[in-house]
Amino acid sequence: MTADLAAGAGETVIGVAIAIPQPHASVLSRWREQVGDPAAEQVFPHVTLLPPTPVPTDALDAIEEHLAKAAEQSAPFPMHLAGTGTFRPLSPVVFIQIARGVSDCELLERDIRSGPLARDLDFPYHPHVTVAHDIDDAALDEAYDGLSTFVARFGVTAFVLFVREPDGAWVWRREFPLGGAADG
Repeated sequence: MTADLAAGAGETVIGVAIAIPQPHASVLSRWREQVGDPAAEQVFPHVTLLPPTPVPTDALDAIEEHLAKAAEQSAPFPMHLAGTGTFRPLSPVVFIQIARGVSDCELLERDIRSGPLARDLDFPYHPHVTVAHDIDDAALDEAYDGLSTFVARFGVTAFVLFVREPDGAWVWRREFPLGGAADG
């Protein structure tokens, strides 16, 4: 999730994502810092399920109900991250590729981006973990080459609703366990 949308009066910018667990999250955050990505301290390593989306603040309860239903309908699944990819030249992004779990993410994203969260996307949905964004080509190359052998395997058992603070930082608001009720 990037910080390019601003909330208007009475709005909150949210995002929904699969948080990358430790110790993998720390490794990816250190790389993002190392290559000079300004979002390194504001964005937790994740796979986006709903990109930054302004919503009416008073709709958050209904949105959380919608997310709880989407989570209940999805079973936990294995995720395997392996190597790097890039969206260059279309977009200055380097990411970690998902080797296993792509279809699971696509189904979850479809369920989440419906009802009160229905919206069009700027690009077709492509699950990935961003590790460098909007930095110079040499730094993008450093991230691409340096993480080319990165591998992580873990079970996905939940997704998270994040809220963007006025300073651009993303704050963990609520976790939604897959195949079960949301935590309060």
